Amino acid sequence: MAFELPDLPYAKDALAPHMSAETMELHHDKHHAAYVNKANELVSGSPLEGKPLEAVIQESWKNPELGGLFNQAAQHWNHSFYWTSMSPNGGGDIPGNLEARLRDDFGSLDAFKEAFVQAGVTQFGSGWAWLVVDNGKLAVTKTSNAENPLVHGQTPLMVCDVWEHAYYVDYRNRRPDFLKTWIDSLVNWEFAAANLDKA
Repeated sequence: MAFELPDLPYAKDALAPHMSAETMELHHDKHHAAYVNKANELVSGSPLEGKPLEAVIQESWKNPELGGLFNQAAQHWNHSFYWTSMSPNGGGDIPGNLEARLRDDFGSLDAFKEAFVQAGVTQFGSGWAWLVVDNGKLAVTKTSNAENPLVHGQTPLMVCDVWEHAYYVDYRNRRPDFLKTWIDSLVNWEFAAANLDKA
């Protein structure tokens, strides 16, 4: 059961002007594809060959000798989740169930958005900013490199990629501007709300 690069859920230019077709082509067709290919190469002949992606991530995280496989498999999962965390109709109104929980757990929607942007801005180097369910409450967290909430027992609801390749074509070194634009205009609230319903 080889890992496969998923198709984008929208056209490469569908997120413009906030994210260019050039960024999507480089990010999905080059970076994500490379993680998939390398994960398939590393899992072949290993004790984890044939296991579901989530199981490969969980097991390789626990085994330092499989650190290379973890990085590639987790980056495949993270990117697949990232594409669906965005929408051409992103931003805007938040579904009622999610909006109520954000207000309850962060105090206000503005407080949540500020916390999310700050998580991404303050992630030193490469990594990810997440909205998760942690012990029954919504929380914002950040992870470095390929690490993700699955290995910490959290349920991810949505994610923003803050590796430079996610934004450098369009925003250069202005990561704060990218994150503010992302949470205001690109985030797929329906996807996050659906994940909350399943959590």
